[in-house]
Amino acid sequence: MTNKLIFELVSPSALLASEEVDMVVVPGEDGDFGVLPGHAPLLSNVRPGTVDIYNDGFVSKSIFVEGGFAEANDERCTLLATRARELAEISPEDASARLSAARDQIVEDDEKSKAAAARELALAEALNYALETRSSNRSI
Repeated sequence: MTNKLIFELVSPSALLASEEVDMVVVPGEDGDFGVLPGHAPLLSNVRPGTVDIYNDGFVSKSIFVEGGFAEANDERCTLLATRARELAEISPEDASARLSAARDQIVEDDEKSKAAAARELALAEALNYALETRSSNRSI
């Protein structure tokens, strides 16, 4: 058994990441879960939130995903994301603007559009939360 894990992040349009990591923490539908080398097989839906990639005991990269599906096993974690973007590339102003627009949209939309507006509001809230709680020096 190796002390590294292969992490792959795939969106509908591209392979966004493929690298060896120490650990990855995924925002699963039933709660965050960490994947280390030797992990038991696992399938999970992914909720909007931050995927933290750990190397050398610290978070080396944080990626915001809007949802998707994850599969983990003893040597690999693959995340199929609907959309993903590095958290460092997202400005607090852009996230705040997205949240404001989502709140306005949910008030203005008719009943048919309410579900889509509610999903956008949940995504915007998760993004703002991720930005508020990020710390570049989190450790294992």
